[in-house]
Parts: sequence; structure tokens; C-alpha cells
Amino acid sequence: MMPVATTFTSQLFPLILTSFLIPLSYSSTFTITNSCPYTIWPGTLAGAGNPQLASTGFRLDSGQSVSISSVPGWSGRIWARTGCTFDDSGNGSCQTGDCGGRLECQGSGATPPASLFEITLGTGNVKDYYDVSLVDGYNLPLVAAPVGIHGACKATGCVSDVNMGCPKELQVVGGGGGGEGVVACKSACEAFGLDQYCCGGEFANPTACRPSFYSAIFKRACPRAYSYAFDDGTSTFTCQASDYAIIFCPAANRIETPDGVDTASVIPKRGNEETMKLVSSSNFLRPLPLMFLLFILYLT
Repeated sequence: MMPVATTFTSQLFPLILTSFLIPLSYSSTFTITNSCPYTIWPGTLAGAGNPQLASTGFRLDSGQSVSISSVPGWSGRIWARTGCTFDDSGNGSCQTGDCGGRLECQGSGATPPASLFEITLGTGNVKDYYDVSLVDGYNLPLVAAPVGIHGACKATGCVSDVNMGCPKELQVVGGGGGGEGVVACKSACEAFGLDQYCCGGEFANPTACRPSFYSAIFKRACPRAYSYAFDDGTSTFTCQASDYAIIFCPAANRIETPDGVDTASVIPKRGNEETMKLVSSSNFLRPLPLMFLLFILYLT
């Protein structure tokens, strides 16, 4: 008769072996930093079939950052609003990037124009797909970089102030957080509503919808960002990372870093700063370490 312990071990061994063969899924954290000289109001929106993040909209003063946890496989976008005013009930409006007139966007997306960080997190061994998109226009400089990565991953984004070179017919003019003047730059699709700019109708394929005079302006200013709907080849990136650093208004000080470098190596580790709860136990508001600004990469 086979001993009970031996029988149990022989039955358990295949389960143990299988557990090592099943890929694990890890959730990622989005660390959003405001390097603008004024307050911004980041917003988040989950893609169809995905849960909303713990916060879908919040105030972020200059020099502060916040970390928000996601779940494996999460898909969605993050952007920043400017020139916002809200009452005690969270009702109000924003000059750029507004999401239904609420502090918490609660499933509403950004009103164009707005610079967007878009991501689909992988599960198991599937990589994350991410990009910075100006397809819906531009309101703020934005850089996104994976942290705690597996393999060589690239930062992406737009460090240029597109508003300064925005054609008059695309300009959104007004006062607010950034001062008087041009506060955002529309896409040609939003400005003119034509299929050739929106990649719609007979232009709804990459062969017919080509870069336009206007999308070329965005592409020259921000080579790694999406400039129009079918700008995939130079604008989509993959990675497996535990954290994505998203910085609005990245500083002019940049580090020239070769493509493919482990970007985590140029992002200093945080110290033991005092923290306070923002939304939940996984979301913290932190003062921005000065050295954190040195993470900005030279985008060419």
C-alpha cells in the first residue's frame, strides 16, 4: 500500500509545476506629476468594459504628484485639464480638457483639444501598449515613461509647446491657468470637420488617409506622439512595467538618452517624503522631488 504522504505529494506535484507555468498578471501604477507653474486637474477615463480608476478627476497643484493603482489588463486614457473652477459639489468647468463640467469625470472623456496618454495594460506575458496622442489636439506638454520595466522600453510624449506655433485657424485663445494667449491647439479634424482630416468616410483607411499639412506641424514638434489616426508606426510603444511616470509640463532640462535605454535608471528613487491620502489607500499626494525633473528624456 502506498503511503498517504507519498500519494498526496504525487498528486500535488503536477499542480505545483503547473503554477510555475501559468503567467502571472501584475497591476501597474500611474504616477502623475504636475511640473506646470500652475494648477492642473488630471482626468482619467477607462475604456469600454474596464473599471474606472479609483479617481477619475482631481486637483493637482504645481510641484505635486499622485499615484493611482490600476488592475491587470486595464485600458484607458489620462489627460490634464487647465483653467478649471469647481464649487463645493464638484460642479464647474475647465478652459481645456473639460469632462462634463465635473471635478470627477465619472466616465466622461476630455473635450478636445487635449493631449492624451493612452494605454492598454497586458496580462501574463502580454506586453503593455501605450502612446501619447495629439489626434484630439493639444493643450499641454506631456511625457510618459515606464518605470520598473522588464527589457528595453522607451519614453514617449511631447515636450514642445505646440501652442506657440499653432496656426491661427487651430488656436484656442483665452486666459486661465497658463495666462492669456493661446491655451490649446485644435486638430484639423475638430477645426474643419472634413473626412480627409478625420480619417472618415472614404478616407477611413491608412492608404487614403495620409499626413496633412496640419498633422505635420504636430509631428515635427512631437515626433513620438500620434499626429493623426493612422500614425501608428512611430507612435505606439510596448513594455512591461510596474509604474508609468506621466509628467505634464516637463522641464526644459533634458537628458539625452539613447533609444531603448532602461528609463528607470534615470528616474531617481523617491525619498521618505510625508504623504497624505488622496482617494484611497493606494493613492498618495507627494511633493515632487527636485531631482525627479532630471528624468526628462531628449525626444527626437
